Amino acid sequence: MATKAKETEAEEKLSFQADVSKLLHIVANSLYSEKDVFLRELVSNASDACDKLRYEALTKPGLVAGDAEFKVELSIDKRAKTLTIADNGIGMSRENLIEDLGTIARSGTTSFLDNLSDDDGDPVSLIGQFGVGFYSAFMVADKVTVVSRRAGEDSAWTWDSDGKGEFTVAPGEREGRGTTITLHLNKTSQDYLDPNNLGRIIKTYSDHIALPIVLKGGDKPDGETLNIASALWTRPKKDISEDQYRELYHHVGHTFDDPWLTLHARVEGKIEYTLLLFVPTQRPFDLFDPARQHRVKLYVKRVFITDECEGLVPPYLRFLRGIVDSEDLDLNISRQVLQTNPLVRKIRKDITKRLFRELEKKANKDADAYAAFWKEFGAVLKEGLYEDADVRAPLFKLVRFSTTAGEMVSLADYVGRMKEKQTAIYYVSGAEADSLAQSPHLEGYRARGIEVLLLSDAVDDFWINAVQDFDGKPFQSVTQGSADLDDIPLVDEAAKDDAAAPDGTSVDSLIALLKLSLGDTVKDVRASTRLRESPVCLVADESGMDRHLERLLMQHGRMETTMAPILEINPRHDLIKVIAELASKEGAADALADAAQLLFDQARIIEGELPADPAGFSRRLSAIMAKGLSG
Repeated sequence: MATKAKETEAEEKLSFQADVSKLLHIVANSLYSEKDVFLRELVSNASDACDKLRYEALTKPGLVAGDAEFKVELSIDKRAKTLTIADNGIGMSRENLIEDLGTIARSGTTSFLDNLSDDDGDPVSLIGQFGVGFYSAFMVADKVTVVSRRAGEDSAWTWDSDGKGEFTVAPGEREGRGTTITLHLNKTSQDYLDPNNLGRIIKTYSDHIALPIVLKGGDKPDGETLNIASALWTRPKKDISEDQYRELYHHVGHTFDDPWLTLHARVEGKIEYTLLLFVPTQRPFDLFDPARQHRVKLYVKRVFITDECEGLVPPYLRFLRGIVDSEDLDLNISRQVLQTNPLVRKIRKDITKRLFRELEKKANKDADAYAAFWKEFGAVLKEGLYEDADVRAPLFKLVRFSTTAGEMVSLADYVGRMKEKQTAIYYVSGAEADSLAQSPHLEGYRARGIEVLLLSDAVDDFWINAVQDFDGKPFQSVTQGSADLDDIPLVDEAAKDDAAAPDGTSVDSLIALLKLSLGDTVKDVRASTRLRESPVCLVADESGMDRHLERLLMQHGRMETTMAPILEINPRHDLIKVIAELASKEGAADALADAAQLLFDQARIIEGELPADPAGFSRRLSAIMAKGLSG
């Protein structure tokens, strides 16, 4: 007999979270060329619900008593114009219905919706990235009714909405556990009442799902199983088409793009397992979520265990989607024990090794395709250089950089182009590669034809300080320490013929005056060999911290104050020549005090910082301009 929720729980009308309302508006008011994906998403969710219950039943067999055969049922009612998708999975409680179907509580969703509009070319292609495929039902339905009963509970609940801003939750009736979703199809979606059309869609999108998808109400009175209903990853590779791989990727990753790389292998020996992993083409929305969780599902003997096993995939490979199915792990193993299980660690190490090998092949065979991959996932992959010393050697073969000589440069390429007397791998770090390329710190290096790495990913400041060197060549920031470039000749003939610097006495006088005027604001003032066109720049001390890393740590509250920088001046620059000449005259200290501060502020501005005293900067600049223009 059907179980009904307590009558004391009255029907309640609730509003969708603002993000959901916006998403539903886009879905309901846009026309999509591939509306069939709604069925794939709902069937995929039903399959996931069965997987979750199968795992729970390992320790609580009573949850599946009397109904141990998992399945998904499709039912059509042409008279009522409804399509129903039902499962006997884990089901949802009243709280689950409100939380899971009324809100989008996943990080990154708001920013996604902020950039999404009715005018976007294919907004539905992004829905799966946010785990909200359920809402695609409103592409074909004027009204959606969900009746669900949580496994192990006596009460069933009904969720009902027309997708226009509100939904109701009320006591419901359902025979047994699971979820039933009824779509009241709109006028333009009546073709989803055609059994042949439903069979085609299931065969196309859901044939890989490892439980039967049965059609009721079609041409066969007893129902018809529409899919093969066997785990795709257990089949021989020769029997699997690219389309089947792609649809499994869509299922396990809740994505709509195509896989950039597919890795399918069965490992036998001391441990036995099958892995079927995919590298996405597009960056998942939560790639930089602080939780850094992967989306690889762990199975044991075809039984779903978890998709949150932290030890299975390292954080720097969290873009991976797919399945790992072990023959050796205990079905009853707890999710907590999995994190430290030695078998899981071995699988993790093998996944990393195999993926690196495939990525290296791709990089060598198809540079353009690898460049597209690196654009999406390179910043994450580089986290491995910082976190895992064991993978640095193979990872160094995969990392690519923007440099002053070009894009997608490997470290091996860089070292191969080093100048004869060049002893270090030079780099500059900051927020944007284009801005870094204009840094005055590069002028002396560029004049000598020395290539410099342009590091603009947030992780760069951390891995490069942890790694120290490559192929015996140390990494050296161009904004730190003295630039000892005298041993490397200039390559530009015009640069060789630069006007001579002012005599050493006047430069020494200027340096002394600047030190006096700036006081503790700077650690030192010195003539620069790295500057060619710019008058000044700031650098960190040899034993100090890179300037950009220092600012980054300050922004995140990891440092209270920055170290006083070193001010370098370019003795060949016309401005410095003029000031140096004035510095040698009597009373220059007072006359040039404002000029000293302006030089320092100019150096800060070049680095993307504001003057410490903007009002003072404006006053000094106005005074000097007025004097210069009036003279």
